[in-house]
Amino acid sequence: MLKKIPAEHVCLGMHLQAFCGAWMDHPFWRSKFVLTDPKDVALIRDCAVREVWIDIGKGLDIAPSLDVVTTTAEEVPPPAPVVQEKTSFNDEVKRAARICAKGKEAVISMFQEARMGKAIEAEAAMPLVEEISNSILRNPGALISLARLKTADDYTYLHSVAVCALMIALARQLGLSDDETRDAGMAGLLHDLGKALIPMEILNKPGKLTDGEFTIVKTHPKKGYELLLTATGVSEITKDVCLHHHEKIDGSGYPMGLNSETMSLYAKMGAVCDVYDAITSNRPYKAGWDPAESIKRMAEWKGHFDPTVFQAFVKSLGIYPTGSFVRLESGRLGVVIEQGEKSLLKPKVRVFFSSKSQAYIKPETIDLARSPEKIAGRDDPQKWGIKDIDRYWAGDKS
Repeated sequence: MLKKIPAEHVCLGMHLQAFCGAWMDHPFWRSKFVLTDPKDVALIRDCAVREVWIDIGKGLDIAPSLDVVTTTAEEVPPPAPVVQEKTSFNDEVKRAARICAKGKEAVISMFQEARMGKAIEAEAAMPLVEEISNSILRNPGALISLARLKTADDYTYLHSVAVCALMIALARQLGLSDDETRDAGMAGLLHDLGKALIPMEILNKPGKLTDGEFTIVKTHPKKGYELLLTATGVSEITKDVCLHHHEKIDGSGYPMGLNSETMSLYAKMGAVCDVYDAITSNRPYKAGWDPAESIKRMAEWKGHFDPTVFQAFVKSLGIYPTGSFVRLESGRLGVVIEQGEKSLLKPKVRVFFSSKSQAYIKPETIDLARSPEKIAGRDDPQKWGIKDIDRYWAGDKS
C-alpha cells in the first residue's frame, strides 16, 4: 500500500515511491528507492517538495507516534497536466542548464549500473524525458543548443541528453503522437548505452582511433541492444534506435548494413540526431563544427540520411541553428541567438563585430523578421580572430 506523508517525516528504511512535485524540484533523478543514506533523508527534507509517497509494503511506515494526516492509495495518482507556456530563449536557457546537469547525472548513473551488470530501469528516466520535452515546448532552441556545449569528459553523457532533445524536436516536426514522441526521446537518451561497456581510454582518447580501437567502438550498438533486452520499461523503438543508429540508407552503415527499405523511421531519426550532435560538439581530437556549417555538410553526404527525415530535422532546428556564426549583408558579424517564428532565414542575431572595420562593435540583437537586414551567409570566427562566440548566445546560465 502507498501512503502520502510530509517530506519532513521521511526516515531511513522507507521505500520512496514518488515525489509530490516537479522533477526539477528535488535533487534525485529517480524517485523509487529505499532510503539508506542519511544524506538523502536530509536532501528530501530540505528540497522544495513538501510531500512524498512511500510504499509501506516495501519499507518502513511513518511512526504511529507522529500525529500527522496521511493519505493512502494503491497507486500514485497521475499529476495534473501543466500547460507549457512559450518562453524567451534567455528565460529558458537557465532552466535548460539545470535539466542538462541533472540529466547528465542520470545518464552517468545508468552507465555505472550497466558496467556493474545491473538491469537498467528505463522507466525511472521517463521524468527526465518529460522535462526535456517540456523545455522544447517552452523554447525549442534553448536546451538543444546548450547541450551542444560539452567538455571532453562530459561528452558521452551529455551527448545522450542532446540526442534525446533532438529526437523529441524532430518527432514533433514529423507530426508523431505524444506517445511516439516520448518513445523517440527515450530512444535518444539510451541510444549509446552500449558505450558503458567500451573502455574509457578508448572513448576519451585525445587522438584518432586505431583500426583496432574503432572496431571495438563499433560494437557499442549491439552491446547496448543486449543491455536493453534485460532492462525494464524499454520500448521496441528504443531497442531499434540503440541497435541501428549507425546505419545508413545506402547500406554502408553498421552493424547490420541496413538500407532505406529496411531501416525504421526511428532508426533514420536516430542516425541524423546522433551525427549532428557529434559533429557540432568539441571533442578531444577536434573542435566542433559551426551548427549551420554542419547542416550544410550533412546535406552533402549522399546515401547517409533519409531525405525526408533530414528535411524535417532542418526545419526543427533552422537553416542557421542557434549558435551559428553569420555575416549580415551590412558586413556586421554575429551569432544566431534564437530562431524566427515564421521564416527559417530570419532568426534573431546578436551582432558584435564589423568585417569592414575589423573591430568589435557594441553588441546589438537584431530580429531579422523585423529588419531590412539579411544574412549574407555563414562565416568563420577564427578568420577574424574571434574566440568564445558561445558566450554571446549562451550568456550567464546561473
